[in-house]
Amino acid sequence: MTFKNAISCLTAAILMVAPAVAQDAAPSFSLDLNTVADTEQGGCRLTYVAANRTGQALNAVSYQVAVFDAQGIVTDLLVLEFGSLIEGKTKVVQFDLAGRGCADISRITVNEVAECSLADGTTGDFCMSGLETASRGAIQFGI
Repeated sequence: MTFKNAISCLTAAILMVAPAVAQDAAPSFSLDLNTVADTEQGGCRLTYVAANRTGQALNAVSYQVAVFDAQGIVTDLLVLEFGSLIEGKTKVVQFDLAGRGCADISRITVNEVAECSLADGTTGDFCMSGLETASRGAIQFGI
C-alpha cells in the first residue's frame, strides 16, 4: 500500500466514525456565565451564552436562580428568561441586576426550571437533566 492510499483509507475511516461519535453525545443545554460587569447605575450586568444541543427546538426556556452575596447569604431569587432556541443555536443574553455591584455577588445557583417547552408546546425535564453550567469569571455559577 502506498503512502497516498494509506492516507486516503485513514481519512475515509475518520469520516465514517466522526458522525457516529457526534450522535453518541448526550443531549444538553449549556449555560455559560461568560462575563460580568458593573453598570453605571451601580448594578451588575451578567452576560450568559446559552447553547441548545438537546436535539429539539425549544420554544421557551427560563431558570429560577438564587443569588448569593459575598458572605454566602441568598439575597434574591430571580427568573432568567432565555427565550426560544432552535436546535444547535447559541444565543447571548444579558441581565442587569440593579442595586448591587458584581463584587457583592459570590455565587449564582440554578434553583429550578421556571419554563421549558418544546416548539410543539410539550414540556419535559430535559432543561434540567441535560443542563451544563460554567463560569468564566469570579462569580461561581452552577446547579
